[in-house]
Amino acid sequence: MSEHLPTPDLCDKYEGEVGAISLQFQHFGQLNSFFGQVVTVKCFEDNSKVKELLNTPGEGKVLVVDGGGSMSRALLGDMLAEAAIRNGWSGVVIAGCIRDVQVINQLEIGVKALGTHPMKTEKLGVGEVNVPIVLGHQEILPEQYLYADLNGVIVSNKLL
Repeated sequence: MSEHLPTPDLCDKYEGEVGAISLQFQHFGQLNSFFGQVVTVKCFEDNSKVKELLNTPGEGKVLVVDGGGSMSRALLGDMLAEAAIRNGWSGVVIAGCIRDVQVINQLEIGVKALGTHPMKTEKLGVGEVNVPIVLGHQEILPEQYLYADLNGVIVSNKLL
C-alpha cells in the first residue's frame, strides 16, 4: 500500500465515505499493508470456497472471508497462502482462524485473521461466494475496496 495513506489518514480524509471493521484482527505475513477490490466468501468451518478462489487469478483483489468467527478450525494455511501469492491476490481477511503461522509469516502476503488453530476444515463444498457479509458491524459488499494495515481494516465504495 505504498502509494496509499495509512488507514487512520484515509479515515480522516474520507470521513463519512469509509467504514471500519470493528474486529481485533491479528496480522500475519510479510506485507504490513495491502488493498484491493473485495471478493467475499461466507463459510463456516469449511474452506472449500476459499481454496477454490485462491487458486484462481486474484488480479490484486482481497479475499474477505466471513468464517462466522469460528475459533475451532483454520480457514487458511500455508499452501493456500502460497496459492494466493502465485495467483496475484493482494491479501486475505478472515473472520476466523489460520494455521501454519511460521510459514505464512515468511511469505510476501498480508493476512488478517482473528486467531490461529491447528485443525484443518472439512471439505464439503459448502459456502457462498460474492455475497454481502457483515464483519464487526460493517457491511462488506463484493467489488468494494478494502484497505488494511497494522491499524485496522476499512472499506470504501470507491478506489481511494
